[in-house]
Amino acid sequence: MQFSESWLREWVNPQASTEELADALSMAGLEVDGVSPAAPAFNGVVIGKVLDCQRHPDADKLSVCQVDIGAGEPVQIVCGAKNVAADMKVPVAVVGAVLPGDFRIRKAKLRGQQSLGMICSASELGLAESSDGIMPLPQDAPVGDDFRAYLQLDDSLIDVDLTPDRGDCLSIAGIARDVGVIYAAEVTDWKIPEVPAGIDDRQEVRLEAAEACPRYTCRIVRGVDARAETPLWMVERLRRSGIRAISPVVDITNYVMIELGQPMHGFDLDRLSGTIHVRFSQGGEKLTLLDGSDVDVQQGTLLIADDEKPLALAGIMGGEASGVVEDTRDILLESAFFSPTAIIGKARAYGLHTDSSHRFERGVDWQLQIRALERATDLLLHIAGGEAGPVVEAVAGDQLPESPEIHLRRFQIPRILGVEIDDATISDILKRLGMGVETTQDGWRVRAPSWRFDIAIEADLVEEIGRIYGYANIPENLSSAPVSVQGVPEAALHLDRIKDLLVDRDYQEVVTYSFISPELAELLTPKARPIRLANPISADMSVMRASLWPGLLSTLQYNLARQQDRVRLFETGQIFLAEGEDIRQPDMFAGLIYGDRLPEQWANPTGKVDFYDLKGDVEAVLGMVDNLHGFDIQPVKDDALHPGQSAVILRNAEEIGRLGMLHPALQAKLDIPGNVFLFQIRLQGLEKGRIPAYAAVSRYPAIRRDLALLVGRDVSWGEVEAVARKAAPEIVRDIRIFDVYTGDNIDSGLKSLALSLILQDYSHTLTDEETERAVKAVLDALRTELSAKLRD
Repeated sequence: MQFSESWLREWVNPQASTEELADALSMAGLEVDGVSPAAPAFNGVVIGKVLDCQRHPDADKLSVCQVDIGAGEPVQIVCGAKNVAADMKVPVAVVGAVLPGDFRIRKAKLRGQQSLGMICSASELGLAESSDGIMPLPQDAPVGDDFRAYLQLDDSLIDVDLTPDRGDCLSIAGIARDVGVIYAAEVTDWKIPEVPAGIDDRQEVRLEAAEACPRYTCRIVRGVDARAETPLWMVERLRRSGIRAISPVVDITNYVMIELGQPMHGFDLDRLSGTIHVRFSQGGEKLTLLDGSDVDVQQGTLLIADDEKPLALAGIMGGEASGVVEDTRDILLESAFFSPTAIIGKARAYGLHTDSSHRFERGVDWQLQIRALERATDLLLHIAGGEAGPVVEAVAGDQLPESPEIHLRRFQIPRILGVEIDDATISDILKRLGMGVETTQDGWRVRAPSWRFDIAIEADLVEEIGRIYGYANIPENLSSAPVSVQGVPEAALHLDRIKDLLVDRDYQEVVTYSFISPELAELLTPKARPIRLANPISADMSVMRASLWPGLLSTLQYNLARQQDRVRLFETGQIFLAEGEDIRQPDMFAGLIYGDRLPEQWANPTGKVDFYDLKGDVEAVLGMVDNLHGFDIQPVKDDALHPGQSAVILRNAEEIGRLGMLHPALQAKLDIPGNVFLFQIRLQGLEKGRIPAYAAVSRYPAIRRDLALLVGRDVSWGEVEAVARKAAPEIVRDIRIFDVYTGDNIDSGLKSLALSLILQDYSHTLTDEETERAVKAVLDALRTELSAKLRD
């Protein structure tokens, strides 16, 4: 929220500079994003009055004006604005003035006519981005006075980035309350007068959704001049709050929203039909909003409607058909309390975000409505005239929020904050925060004010005490919390160890969004039922990911677009899988490699990464978990992977992951120029690691026997190894593959596998008979189960 410092100081004026005030707000949890001047630097601009305005004799688009600037004799100024006229009060940059952008005003002749100054527009003074003409000033503006001082432009704009729980500070009144508490300064108690009813016209209201709108107040104001001009002081305050002035009714409701925090709306009374109904939409209704957009009102959306049609999306935006226009004379002013749960997410569902929805989603003071209505009525009558009817209030008392009564125990404050604070200070802080405080034997009984929706439990009160007491006043202290050491199973494999291993293998960790585009989800996980967000950040981020691969591939595309042609990435995170009415969220671990196998260097052999590079990295991770032989990697068909280069990772016959090359069709659709290799593993399958164990080194020599076997082309090395290990006696210490051959002298349906058996015993040197018996056991098993035979 952006606001004017001078406006705030009308409410509360602590003895602090702008910088000190900004620092104090930030330290109290209201983070100040920035402080900027209310207007750019300029000087030499005074208030002038146009005494006479005549058409330039030699230029149709110029006027020659005689302007009183309070210096005795009028000065002649040539002006090109269409709206300049006699008797106008205007800002005048006199000769010698310096305007924004270091633009200096000098004596000049324009088409033969002398010009001794410049009549300024708002944009030329840096007060607006664009202007249609010169800036008119009120008729009571004192001629000759400094324009900068008249508008109090030596002011600062403070931009506060509020957390969602502090909706009470989305107003000058709310910020002033906190500043008053921080500095123990008096906050001005603005007395808002009750506007007496000049007419007896009343608007009937029916609350048909009391749980969503338990209080709705309104009043009729007749005889309003909708063409009246919003006073300059209000236009300026709105500008300094980041709001553009539009018309008196709209400006007044915006002003009250910024001042008090209550969003309001004005309806054209003549365009309403019968009773006001606050109800939920049943679906099938249409509404054209004030911004000109047409919406199909979704079922369950809270509406303000009359007997015939919907008038507004409650708490979000009014409808065009009932809006105030230049010919409007009779107005219905609305001031309501909408429950945050009824409004939250609704604006975004329609692609909207308004000042009203921003406040109602966070919670508006549920006792503020009539006070705001009286304030807006008073301003409206003074600016646009008219007569007001009585205030009409429709309220469902049993549906209004209740301020919770919280038991604050004295011992909890030092336990949580780590500092002792005396009782008097605690009571003073709570009372200055507007809370009802009653002392009890062990602490206080506290009732939160109606504007503090974030105060619900004891810890909230302790937080408030610490915030106002000042975090800087809490001394640094070593933790006094009881320390307990949590046992970690020796076999547990910590995720950081896996990450360190991949970093050592030249990978980089990334973190990507959990929501992706529907198109990417359909490409990579077509069999997963998409989980769509009700209020997505954008259309490209509207589906929850069912795999980590979309994020990795998007990161690869980002890097390729920046000429990074060797990429190795990994990520850990949850995926989201719909199972009936439930959503399962397993923790996953995934990686991607692309480009050259090794960094470019004169001594490194060139070559692109392939399936086996990725498989090697995956096996290095699996080897940290357990004996690698406890895992099995088998071919599998996966829609996202190349049919001939895709595999499933099994542990105890249960699938825990997949790896392979991205399908060429998907690679083309994603516009990736080279082959991409990916893996994804469920972390639950990697929880238990391998406990290191000492194995004695045998004093007796090892024997190696090399075998060349012919097996079917569809038989994998994993199958061969599993059968061999199962059949091998204890003296077979290792089984290794060192060659695979297909080609000449080999049947087209077969392949040759060359493997080594490493044999060794701890008690004696192996005999030829023992060695041959072990080799025969392995060969017999392979012949029986896989139809393997020795190659000639």
